[in-house]
Amino acid sequence: MADRRAVLIPGRGYDTRAPLFAYVGDALRRLGFAVHEVTWQVPQGLRADAAAGWVAEQVAPALADGAELLVGKSLGSLATPLAADRGLRAVWLTPLLNNPDVVDALGRATAPFLLVGGTADSLWDGEVARRLTPHVLEVPDADHSMRVPGPLARSAEVLGRVCTAVEDLVR
Repeated sequence: MADRRAVLIPGRGYDTRAPLFAYVGDALRRLGFAVHEVTWQVPQGLRADAAAGWVAEQVAPALADGAELLVGKSLGSLATPLAADRGLRAVWLTPLLNNPDVVDALGRATAPFLLVGGTADSLWDGEVARRLTPHVLEVPDADHSMRVPGPLARSAEVLGRVCTAVEDLVR
């Protein structure tokens, strides 16, 4: 049984079965993590001012059994205050760096965290990311799903780069 636990937190339309989570989850399992996948159905019409509270309500129960690492995608990055408050290492895939609450929580985090984003994602701000942490993977031309133009093999290479960055953070 794994003695370390990671919690995967989905995005609005990107659940934990999607490619980034499938590969990152596998990488974490290979490193000895038990992986808990949060599942949710985002309420229709969830208001921006209520989203952070709703995300916290969905994620907090998954932390009750202890967690060493949070991995959140997009909407899931609204769980950054939970990571900061509990001193948890984290990986934020395409985080909402245009949200002041996310940026504030990242700014007060005491545990290392990785920010992953692409230059073709309107929610990504590489300058802000690099100001917040030395652990940044910025992929040129990657969109909000971390896909890049051209042959699909290029997007698969991005998945590999993300996994390597995650492995480097947690080793």
